[in-house]
Amino acid sequence: MTQRAETTTTPLAETTAPRSETTPKRSEASLGELVAEMTSELSSLFRQEVELAKVEARQEVSRAARAGSKLAGAGVAGVLAALLVSMALAWLLDQAVNRALAFLIVGVVWAIVGAVLYATGRRDLKDLEALPATRTTIKEDVQWAKAQKS
Repeated sequence: MTQRAETTTTPLAETTAPRSETTPKRSEASLGELVAEMTSELSSLFRQEVELAKVEARQEVSRAARAGSKLAGAGVAGVLAALLVSMALAWLLDQAVNRALAFLIVGVVWAIVGAVLYATGRRDLKDLEALPATRTTIKEDVQWAKAQKS
């Protein structure tokens, strides 16, 4: 809108008053007070971000521990599967087919259990994200700081 259009649509008293964009928000505060307040706010903001990072890190470590335990379970299942399949193959050569087939079935079941644990543990490890909320709030803080600067 042009200045001429503003003066024709608003009373003269409103056009002579300073615009809110150019009016200081706290004109009574000294520069030192403003800098001290800004420093205090930035310090508080930094402490909050560090606390958020700590909380997020604890959560991520907990998720990583669960995924690690699943991978460990997959390792144990893999060892058991290898042992039982090896025993079944050895008995297959030495004994009747029925007993060895039973060991082979048990070994295959352990192999399936190990594969499921491995797949879910691997998926859980891939899903881990490093401090997502902290990253989001830091971006918001940067935008806020830029808005304060202007």
